[in-house]
Amino acid sequence: MAETRPLRAVHPLAAWEPAFATLSRELGDRPGADLTIELVHIGLATNLRLSPGPAADAVSAVLGAPVPTRANTFTSTDDGEIVWLGPDEWLVTSRHARPHAGEAALTALVAEHGGSAVDVSGQRVALRLRGALVREVLATLCALDLHPSEFPAGRSAQTLLAQVGVVLLALGHGDDYLLHVRPSFAGHLAGRLLDAAQEFRVAPR
Repeated sequence: MAETRPLRAVHPLAAWEPAFATLSRELGDRPGADLTIELVHIGLATNLRLSPGPAADAVSAVLGAPVPTRANTFTSTDDGEIVWLGPDEWLVTSRHARPHAGEAALTALVAEHGGSAVDVSGQRVALRLRGALVREVLATLCALDLHPSEFPAGRSAQTLLAQVGVVLLALGHGDDYLLHVRPSFAGHLAGRLLDAAQEFRVAPR
């Protein structure tokens, strides 16, 4: 009988990683014209629904960061984010699958307040884009004004990037972004990002 091997989890954009690494290497040594695109592993993602108030305060205490109540903002935890999606909806992400951030734990915590917590870990994949060229590249694919005066660190948006729905987070002051995209559209978006960055690459002599 043939030996079976356990399946290994692979990032949906793993095939694009060499192209991202090449781009980042080519542009990384150019001061003021650098760009890095990296795959981000999300160990756990939870869609949280609850009414602001005591339930949100309880969740904040468990996650170690306040649940944001201002529209289109997010707060950072020790290894992830809590992203505002609507008046009673948040996306809670963790780089590691922490037990207290699991669906069952959060459901038990918010159930008495009529809330819910659903594991959506397979619903999105994440990319991090950093460097001086980030806003120029994103501007070719997105209609949002990403200038730090309009989209500062701590802001988030559910928007279209290359006609693909994404959740975009501003991690730094104008040059550091995290985006979540559906796996089925991730390859298309990866290709468009590389295409948008092509004009900044040094043409071979």
